[in-house]
Amino acid sequence: MEICALCEEQSRKTRNGKPHEFLVKIDSLRKFNGVNPRGFEEQDYQCLTCKAKFTQSTDKNNLAWTLWQG
Repeated sequence: MEICALCEEQSRKTRNGKPHEFLVKIDSLRKFNGVNPRGFEEQDYQCLTCKAKFTQSTDKNNLAWTLWQG
């Protein structure tokens, strides 16, 4: 399935990029605790338009937005 233009743009956003208007949270926030300030959070989203799934991460070693393709 092709992803919509908004999701294509979302996949290139940086750490400060907010989810586009059709991305909704599909799972609870996952918190990973570490020695301060090394903890981070991850949140899963799904697009209501094209059903693409993303994970947003605050981990400095990961991409801010990961597009999951199945």
